[in-house]
Amino acid sequence: MRVLFVSAPLLGHTFPLVPLATAMRDAGHEVMIATGGDALAPLRATGLAVHDVAAGFQFRTVSGRTMRAHPIVAWAELTGKGGNRGGALIFAAINEMIVDNVVAVAQRWMPDLVLYEPYAPAGAITAAHLGVPAVMHGIGPFDGPQQTRAVCARMTTALTGLGHDGLPPDAATLTVAPPSLVGPRPGWPMRYVPYSGDGNLPDWLTLPADRPRVLVSRSTAAPGGNLMRAVVAAASEVDAQFILVRPGRRLTRAGRLPANVRTVDWIPLTAAMAASAAIVHHGGSGSVLGALAAGLPQLVIFGVGDSTYNAAFVHERGAGLAMRPRQITVESLTRLLSDPAIAAAAREVRDEIAAMPPPAQLVERLVALAGRTRTPINHTEVST
Repeated sequence: MRVLFVSAPLLGHTFPLVPLATAMRDAGHEVMIATGGDALAPLRATGLAVHDVAAGFQFRTVSGRTMRAHPIVAWAELTGKGGNRGGALIFAAINEMIVDNVVAVAQRWMPDLVLYEPYAPAGAITAAHLGVPAVMHGIGPFDGPQQTRAVCARMTTALTGLGHDGLPPDAATLTVAPPSLVGPRPGWPMRYVPYSGDGNLPDWLTLPADRPRVLVSRSTAAPGGNLMRAVVAAASEVDAQFILVRPGRRLTRAGRLPANVRTVDWIPLTAAMAASAAIVHHGGSGSVLGALAAGLPQLVIFGVGDSTYNAAFVHERGAGLAMRPRQITVESLTRLLSDPAIAAAAREVRDEIAAMPPPAQLVERLVALAGRTRTPINHTEVST
């Protein structure tokens, strides 16, 4: 059987699809991922077939152009008062850019099943166009179907152009968010398996440390300077070692960092979490669920898009702290490392995630949705 995965052309949206895509490939099915941007090279390193449907894509260019066209929404988004309207506008623009390319590659490759992440309804449109089942693959705590509806509401041109007034119902929905974090959700539960790319940790990060290690990670799509500056300002008075992952040049050039602050370039964050005591991050879905899967206390920043929702989920579950960057203090960082209730809640959610069905267990159910198989054809039919 042939299975097409469709993702927005961003690492944080594509990486969560890798465990299931790999499980389907390992079960003998042909798998292709349609995406683009900064996701291409890391995905190709997995050995999965990847097709670029977003040549030349730059997130900052698309998001900047979209927000300039909607200044009121942009202001509300930046102040945390806009819900996720800005995100819906941006991802609608992205999907308008990629949908024709996704449809074209699917028409040549002819998948039996299409899986898409909530911010890539171009996948659902493609499945409807071909008349094959579509499955939504959740990638975070936020309500996936709700997000897709919001994006599709801004995509009337693409939907109408393909002859669809609306999309048919998905054949299934995969939900990776643990119920104790988000409440009961319809769909097939699937364990969130963190994936952050291949690579090795620096030798010093694999050795035991004399103080707790705290990772400080920013988004792959935004600089995150306020977050890291706030941590650096308080770090010297906290009994811990802070590791800034891919800090901005301004921060490292601004002056000498405290003795207990180190910097690293790109590292596999999943492996780094296993060597750490806590994490401070921007609120992305992958960071939230990755930390929970590791049982790691986390401090999450209220920010743009779904990060505000993600931070609230973590805070309400008691598995971490949630605040604005300006609220990060010596006290909050110390509490992150020392509060036994936070540590216990993080471990509880870790165990809950571990008890969910792993991706490999869902392969047969997904195959059954297609209802048929196709004679394998070499992937060279479509340039990857």
